[in-house]
Amino acid sequence: MEEHNKEQEVVENTDASDSQDTSSQPAGVDTTTPSANTERGARGGARRNFGSKKPGFRKGSPSRFRSERPKPEFEQKIINISRVTRVVKGGRRLSFRVDMVIGDNKGRVGLGSGKATDTSLAIQKAFAQARKHLIKIKRTENNSIPFAVDAKVTSSRIEMMPNHGRGLVAGSTMRTVLELAGITDVSARVHSRSKNKLNNAKAALKALKVFSVPMEPLKDEPKDTRQKGRFGNRSDRPGARKPRASVSSNQ
Repeated sequence: MEEHNKEQEVVENTDASDSQDTSSQPAGVDTTTPSANTERGARGGARRNFGSKKPGFRKGSPSRFRSERPKPEFEQKIINISRVTRVVKGGRRLSFRVDMVIGDNKGRVGLGSGKATDTSLAIQKAFAQARKHLIKIKRTENNSIPFAVDAKVTSSRIEMMPNHGRGLVAGSTMRTVLELAGITDVSARVHSRSKNKLNNAKAALKALKVFSVPMEPLKDEPKDTRQKGRFGNRSDRPGARKPRASVSSNQ
C-alpha cells in the first residue's frame, strides 16, 4: 500500500510540473509539435527561401535592352588556314594564310585569300578579296545548272552535272561553293588526286563562270576622287593659294 501511494504521488507531481510549464508559455503558441524554425535552428542552419526569385530576371527571358544584330549580306566559310614561314636575314617570320568562300545563297559567290601575322586580320583580307571577285550565276527554276560542265586548274580537275531532283551530291570544297551559291540538284566529282582545297574551289568557280551573268556593282563607301600626288592636292587645303588664271597671248 505504501508503494502504491508513492507511485500516485510521483504521477501527480509530474502532472503538476507539466501544467506549470504549459502555463508559463504565452497564449497562442503550440507546444505539442516543434516548429520548422526550431528544428533548423537545432541543426545549426538558418532558414532559407530557395523558391523566391527577383521578378523580371528569369533565366532565358529576352532582355528589353538587347538589340538584334542585322543579318549579314554574305555568309562566309573558311576552307583552309595554313601557317606560312618566310626565311629572312634575321631568322624566320611566321604568318597565316586564310582561304575563304562567301555567298548569299541567291547565285552570288566569291573566293578570296588573305595573309597576315594575325588570323583575324587575314580573315578580313580574305573577305575583302572574295567580295571583289564575286560572280553571279544564272540558275534554273529548281536551283540547278542548265547542263554539265567541267574545269581544270593546275592539277585539279572537276566535273558538274544536273541530277534532276537528287539533291546536292558533292564533297570537298565544291560542296561549300555550291551551297553558298544556292545551287542544288547537282552532282559534282573530282577526277584528279589533288587534295589541294584552294585549287578545287578555284576549279569549281571556273566551271560556274560558264553560267555567270553581269552583276551590278556593290555599294561601297564613297572614295576620294581628288588627285593624289606626292604632297596631295594643295589647292583643296584651307588657306591655300588658288592657281592663277592662264592669260592667252592674243590679248
